[in-house]
Amino acid sequence: PHTGRLALYLLGLRAACPPASPHRSLVTWLKYYLEEDWTGSRRHGRPLTSYYQYGLGVLALCAHHKRVREEVIRRLLTAQHRGRLGHGGNAVDTEAVVALAFTCLERRRLVGTELAAELRAAAHGASRSMAEAQGPDGVIGNIYSTPWALQVFLATGACQTEPAFGQAVAALLENLEAFGTAATMAQVLPVLHGRSYLDITSMHCREEPDTLTPLDMEPLAEVPGNKTVQLVVECPLPWCYELRLYDRPVPVPAAASLLDVLQAAAALEPQDFKFHTQDTPQGPFLTRVLGLEARQEKRNYWQLLTAPNTPLQKGIADYRPQDGETLILRLSEW
Repeated sequence: PHTGRLALYLLGLRAACPPASPHRSLVTWLKYYLEEDWTGSRRHGRPLTSYYQYGLGVLALCAHHKRVREEVIRRLLTAQHRGRLGHGGNAVDTEAVVALAFTCLERRRLVGTELAAELRAAAHGASRSMAEAQGPDGVIGNIYSTPWALQVFLATGACQTEPAFGQAVAALLENLEAFGTAATMAQVLPVLHGRSYLDITSMHCREEPDTLTPLDMEPLAEVPGNKTVQLVVECPLPWCYELRLYDRPVPVPAAASLLDVLQAAAALEPQDFKFHTQDTPQGPFLTRVLGLEARQEKRNYWQLLTAPNTPLQKGIADYRPQDGETLILRLSEW
């Protein structure tokens, strides 16, 4: 089910104040996707997509003032109570989306009094856990999950009393260059204006001025020359018999991204190097390298690092390695 992508699209539509009729059928489709998504619980005990996308779906329906069955909401409550929403720092964005959905349902009075109290408590609990997850650099989870956490602080009112809020905003302002895609910009722009996605639920569209104008985007300047990137693929025990499966220099144009490096490696040695990606709202996500697939049910993923052991804070399409840099793709467990 395309739960997350449709949810983001419907949130964008709501913010753009469209006529009521064109998106009614899309809201119906989102309700259908939420039910289809949960069929994954019969096999894996979680949505077919992820709790992140599932939470986005509930949030988008709430933004369009649509009621959600209590069973759908309690699936998220149960997952939060049992700590199933994510892993480590990567849980922050999922917890934040779910907390925003809970706050929206409670504020819009789309649930009963008893459930509303549970949702309010869960959202404030998520806000506290995010503050506790803040690193010494002010980042909460990672730089991309930080805007989500800030949206929760804003939505729950914790921004006025929580010291983590100001520290996270400062970290965000120092790393704005990381937000280069439409999806990441959509997460950070409301925060920079002291808003969250919940604010679009109370917009009065007739009062919105028609001030949107197209922006002429200049293409990125060509960077002359070439560079060489050392590409390494690692697979620790017990999944593989040897740690290092691939270790080759890959020549690419000077402006090449990590995705370009992978494509160049595949073109140079099509029999030795193969990879697959999956499209997501945040850009392409690496799912398989050298025939080894990262699967959520196996609790593993392809970790991206620059040598010797520094995790990348950008995706494969956004990160542009330096000449002579060593990039490591490591099958890791969470």
